[in-house]
Amino acid sequence: MRPTELQREPGHAAAVTRIRAPGLARVMLWLLALVAAETGIWATATPRGFYNHFPGLGHHWVAELPPYNEHLVRDVGAFYLAFAVLLAAAAIVLERRLVIVSMLAFLVAEVPHLIFHLNHLEGLSASDKAAQAASLALAVVLSLLALTLAAWPPRPRRSGG
Repeated sequence: MRPTELQREPGHAAAVTRIRAPGLARVMLWLLALVAAETGIWATATPRGFYNHFPGLGHHWVAELPPYNEHLVRDVGAFYLAFAVLLAAAAIVLERRLVIVSMLAFLVAEVPHLIFHLNHLEGLSASDKAAQAASLALAVVLSLLALTLAAWPPRPRRSGG
């Protein structure tokens, strides 16, 4: 099945699938999907490497919250891979209900994740504190924006007359 075949089932009204700023929504969904996929692949494939080196480039955010637990790191990786699939499907199909459900599910995970990390910044440098808070907040903001675009569809076009 090609992505264009996933966009609309026969008989579905166009108003069901339309969302505001579809190009922007699709970009936000793909960005969230790619970050979730990268996080998920790394944590699932090499949990010790993820724990010791995330987010990379010499920074070690996860290692500042010991102890290491392979099971939990692999589970987190698998959860992010599942979100990557859901977010990619939402980006491809771009159907209002799928985008709304995807964003709500992602927010259910990401808001508590953000809150936890905002309250557990000890051990990080000032720049890492800012980068971690900003990156987690960005995921929440992008999700809220995509949710808003999907939840309030564009007004129907008026026919000329």
